[in-house]
Amino acid sequence: MAPSSPSGSRRYLPVIVAIIAVIAIGYFVGHHASPGRVPAGTLVASVIDGDTIRMADGSRVRYLCIDTPERGEPYYEEATEFNRELVAGRAVKLERGLRDVDQYGRLLRYVYVGDVFVNAELVSAGLARTLIFDDNEIHAALLRRLEAEARVAGRGIWAMEQS
Repeated sequence: MAPSSPSGSRRYLPVIVAIIAVIAIGYFVGHHASPGRVPAGTLVASVIDGDTIRMADGSRVRYLCIDTPERGEPYYEEATEFNRELVAGRAVKLERGLRDVDQYGRLLRYVYVGDVFVNAELVSAGLARTLIFDDNEIHAALLRRLEAEARVAGRGIWAMEQS
């Protein structure tokens, strides 16, 4: 004679197996599927210069309200390298301002890596000037204040004025 099971437990076995399967699949997907994977639109593929990046989805982003030195100008290399240290290969948050794109089709954005406001870091380090087209831009006052502080302290591009 075969061992018997408690009355009615066989009828619940498929339900119990299904619940365990759902929990196991949820665990696997949540903990093992591509850790660190971020949407291509938020991952920086390359740094073009001090205020422009290319995203993994191919879009180009120009930092809003700032301007860094161009190739051949003093502090171009420093601004580009500082930007690279901040964002290269990292996931960034892009915040839209009043203008969406520039005349070259680049997205105009405020850029963040975690809690670091990249546009502000470049200005504060003296590696960017403010370039504000509309005083109603959300970060205009902050960026102007940081530029004034960098200028008074003689940081980066502002060191040339004190020479």
